[in-house]
Amino acid sequence: MKQFSLLIMVTGLLILVGIGLRVPNPIFWESLEVTVTAYNSTPNQTDGTPFMAAWGNRLTPGIKSVAVSRDLLDLGLGNGKELYITGFDGPYVVLDKMNKRFKRRIDLYFGMDVKKAQKFGKRTATIYWR
Repeated sequence: MKQFSLLIMVTGLLILVGIGLRVPNPIFWESLEVTVTAYNSTPNQTDGTPFMAAWGNRLTPGIKSVAVSRDLLDLGLGNGKELYITGFDGPYVVLDKMNKRFKRRIDLYFGMDVKKAQKFGKRTATIYWR
């Protein structure tokens, strides 16, 4: 009977750990509270190549991607990294970098929908990655 109870406990623990590795959480995942803003592929918001990201990735409207402030690069949020944002369906992929003046910030990519990006505004959220 003790062996059966131990087996049940170990199985339950393995299930919880497995779920924790797949679902963003502060125990098994890195997390950070950041400012979240939005940007578009328009010439006045970019360097003149509106669909080309900082690492050379092509930005495609409809793809869930973000730009990260450069201080987040040192935390492992570089090109191609997946992250989750509280309150948003994810994952999002890091495809772009922001200007050096920004800190602890991510920019959600809204393609060409400027009105939707403006309506989004500026928010605070927790991001998760591993």
